[in-house]
Amino acid sequence: MRFLVAEDESTSLRVMQEFLAPYGECDIAENGTQAINMFKQSLQEERVYDLICLDIMMPEINGQQALKQIRAIEKENGMKSGEGVKVIMTTALGDQKNVIEAFYKGGALAYLVKPIKKQKLFTEMRNLGLQV
Repeated sequence: MRFLVAEDESTSLRVMQEFLAPYGECDIAENGTQAINMFKQSLQEERVYDLICLDIMMPEINGQQALKQIRAIEKENGMKSGEGVKVIMTTALGDQKNVIEAFYKGGALAYLVKPIKKQKLFTEMRNLGLQV
């Protein structure tokens, strides 16, 4: 499998890498701009990500905006709703406004509030059809 973890906080990034590395290639982005560019590149190279773990509070472009742009890029590339990359929001923000925005405006498929627990992440991944 191929993963992209978009996270600007080093401890959270390291933890996510440790969780995912045994199951495949794990790329990292330190902000929303990098995440979008890496997603575009994955499409161009036909090496798409199976999962993107996306933090909301990141510099340059936040996770909510990055997710919307990723979904727009998918649409531009002829992908229908539900055919795109699986996205789990991984964030310290558990308020209703951010959860609703992630699911209904952005197209996230899961939402985990930090600190991320390995079992919770893997449960969500299995729910999305990813084998861990």
